[in-house]
Amino acid sequence: MTKHYLKKFIKYAKKVYHIEDGLKSLKDGRKNPLYTTGEAILPVFLGFLLRIQSFNELKYKIKSNDFINIISRKMKLPQIDTIRDTLKVIDNQGLYKIHNKIIKKAKRNKVLEEGTIDGYTVAAIDGTKLLGSYKKNCVECCSTTVRNNKTNYFHSAGFMSLIGSEPRLIIDFELYKGCEDSSKKDEGELTVAKRLLSRVMKEHKHAIEVVVYDALACNSSWINHCLDHKVIPIVHVKDNNITSIKEVKTKINKGNVREVWQDEKRECEVKAYEETFKMDEVIEPLRFVKFSKKRKQGKYSQVLMVTTDFNIPLQTLYKMMHMRWDNEIQRLTIKEIIRLLQKELYLLKYNRKYIFDTT
Repeated sequence: MTKHYLKKFIKYAKKVYHIEDGLKSLKDGRKNPLYTTGEAILPVFLGFLLRIQSFNELKYKIKSNDFINIISRKMKLPQIDTIRDTLKVIDNQGLYKIHNKIIKKAKRNKVLEEGTIDGYTVAAIDGTKLLGSYKKNCVECCSTTVRNNKTNYFHSAGFMSLIGSEPRLIIDFELYKGCEDSSKKDEGELTVAKRLLSRVMKEHKHAIEVVVYDALACNSSWINHCLDHKVIPIVHVKDNNITSIKEVKTKINKGNVREVWQDEKRECEVKAYEETFKMDEVIEPLRFVKFSKKRKQGKYSQVLMVTTDFNIPLQTLYKMMHMRWDNEIQRLTIKEIIRLLQKELYLLKYNRKYIFDTT
């Protein structure tokens, strides 16, 4: 990102999303600070935009005046120790409010009106581990026992972001609660995903229509949760012990092809099959879809999925599933940024002696 483009982007963010007002409203627990919270956080905000990988790199950027043409000439940026002291005691709710206002503004400006995939506004949920340690831990850590009976302490989060056409906004994220959520992937991530979906639908009503999730959510609990919130679930199916899933798999393998098309991007021929079935504890009938793919080399693969909607075209369902996987790669850099900040905050709070040496 060039400095000229970055300057234009910041001007746009200040004018449309009022980022400057949001930064000014931030608070922290320092006493008699030389810099306001907003002034201390501004370099971090610029670092995120430039995808700076560490606080040492950010320290170098500040010392070499790399931001001099972006910010006001009257403003003097704080040093890295001041930034770290601020992050240690910052009110995180202020940051959350800024992000919340950005999503609401995007919705109000009809950014999502035309949808992200064939007229549908589609979001994907995915869990990720933010940081971990075998020695350091806190009361909010999740834990699991690994080889040699060692305990691994870690922080994880579930993310919801839009997939398809731009802008691919991160709608929200939810941290695992070590004292409440199971450290097992299936149980913990699904519980976090439910909390995340509930909050998003409460704070951003009608912002999304479809939510795509991986195979761990192929159960009545998640499907009913989506139905309760009037969201269309699309769930990937892999190995599953649910009897109704096994039965419909057998049935669809004997069924007729519904549609055939060429996927030019992935260089394969796609054949689509579908069946209707009932799952225990789900009142509504469900739609089971199989996409069989044949590549030019003669290799075959297939994608199985379940949804509650019978009106979404088969080719649109195919796009949604694949864009969810593509989105995992595109979102990797954003996750790395969040992981960096989480790690710095963790070290500041529990291991101060390790981080104040910035050489």
